[in-house]
Amino acid sequence: MLEKRAASAAAQADNASPSAVPAGYKWTEAGVIPQDWCVSSVGAEFAIQLGKMLDAAKNVGTPKPYIGNRSVQWGRIDLNDIATVPMTSSDLYRFRLRKGDLLVCEGGEIGRSAVWDDPVSECYYQKALHRLRPIRGYDVYLMMSLLQLWTSTGRLANYVTQTSIAHLPKDRLELIPLPVPSTKEQRAIAEALSDMDRLIESLEVLIAKKRAVKTAAMQQLLTGRIRLPGFGGGWERIRFGDVCTFLPTANNPRGDLEGRGDVLYIHYGNVHAHPLPVLDCSHHELPRIEDHRIGDASRLRDGDLVMVDASEDLAGIGKSIEIMGVGKQEIVAGLHTILCRGKSRHWAAGFKSYLQYVPEFKSALERMATGISVYAVSRRQLAGVVLALPPFQEQAAIVSVLSDMDAEAATLKCRLDKVHVLKQDMIQRLLTGRTRLVGSS
Repeated sequence: MLEKRAASAAAQADNASPSAVPAGYKWTEAGVIPQDWCVSSVGAEFAIQLGKMLDAAKNVGTPKPYIGNRSVQWGRIDLNDIATVPMTSSDLYRFRLRKGDLLVCEGGEIGRSAVWDDPVSECYYQKALHRLRPIRGYDVYLMMSLLQLWTSTGRLANYVTQTSIAHLPKDRLELIPLPVPSTKEQRAIAEALSDMDRLIESLEVLIAKKRAVKTAAMQQLLTGRIRLPGFGGGWERIRFGDVCTFLPTANNPRGDLEGRGDVLYIHYGNVHAHPLPVLDCSHHELPRIEDHRIGDASRLRDGDLVMVDASEDLAGIGKSIEIMGVGKQEIVAGLHTILCRGKSRHWAAGFKSYLQYVPEFKSALERMATGISVYAVSRRQLAGVVLALPPFQEQAAIVSVLSDMDAEAATLKCRLDKVHVLKQDMIQRLLTGRTRLVGSS
């Protein structure tokens, strides 16, 4: 029965059925695949071993390094959480990792996998992971890509058991039908997808470097440690409440945001989730609410600062966005937000958005935050914060530098997102044989 459900799911995923298969292809339990591909199973191609059970009361032997489920991310091993566990001589034989082992998450994000490439000289793994070793030379990188495909299409869910916690048992993993291209084509597919992974990794590294440079620039420019050319002298110390006005916000739960109404609504969750310090409302989709539900909430204007008044951790205290692109739209700030409207002669456009990164401002809010499970700040507390403020023209120059860095990072992030989409399309096409690589068949 399990195999029949899997075969049915395979046909649906490939938008095909046994009676409607393109020329040159065949319908199998592994889905619609090229005529020259074979079908096997994961258990026939790989020796599968579940990892070491962690039990402080029972584990004895020599302490050895091991990795757990959290260390296995898609396509990479994170060694930050490496720990040790006592191992017997039998454990050392059964659970030692070798270069080329494929580690697959048995629970959590089921199917998430990475290839062990000997980043440390000796390491073992725990029970929440399956270790797959090829029996007949099946390419482990191709297998990892298939797991990614099966996870994204839902095919892997047909083999998951659900008791109190969902997991993928060894006996069901072994049953999954596995398409088998020729060895030459396996390597060609794996290499093409590895090229995409290398491109993704290089973009991620570049983005991380850009963000680190921006963080360093903010620490210098927003504290006055480094001044931009043409600027000197001291900064004026101001009380935040003297240069900003606090305006009424709405107080609606998410249930009121039903997609109807003429008023756009910025929920505190929108602020926490937005990756940039400025929100361009002309290019960003926001929830809608009916006018009669928002009371006397003020309509937003360009330059307004919307700050969250609560966070589950201190890192989120002061998280804010400066508004732009309002135009003729009616927009309100909503639940758990503070709306600050700056007095124009004191603020250059965009500078308020960087206040959350000013150490003096941020640390003042953290000291004032109250709460146990949730930290909160009030308008009164915010109004009393004192900080050094650069002159208007220097603010504008700082914003120009930092916003250029934001734009550069955003462009790279957009490129990265497109590469991820392209990779997913490649996985779909290459692993079903819809696209054949030159010289691989």
